[in-house]
Amino acid sequence: QVQLTESGGRSVQAGDSLRLSCAASGRSLSDYAMGWFRQAPGKERKFVAGISRTGAITDIADSALGRFTIFRDNDKHAIYLQMNSLNPEDTATYYCAAAQILRDTIPYDYEYTNWGQGTQVTVSL
Repeated sequence: QVQLTESGGRSVQAGDSLRLSCAASGRSLSDYAMGWFRQAPGKERKFVAGISRTGAITDIADSALGRFTIFRDNDKHAIYLQMNSLNPEDTATYYCAAAQILRDTIPYDYEYTNWGQGTQVTVSL
């Protein structure tokens, strides 16, 4: 099993940028497609971005399209979420997730089986 640890979350102002990191240990990161999810208080956890095992394919939720970018560095055992033009609606706990799938595509949500503890992002006006 891969263990995931997120970092980089903090309080920022609207319009700021932030980069979240997810460090993986225990298994080779290249065995996993990866994703970022977020959960705001009182709301369900939602998909934000996904990246295939090789990084050849990415997917960004409509709410983040054009502002967020997901990328990975398998040699450094890490994935990242670059977030630009943040707004208060982006306030949430952000979770890194891993899906051990054979195909080099974006996983279905149910295929993510390993989760980090989350990192808090707060965006204020």
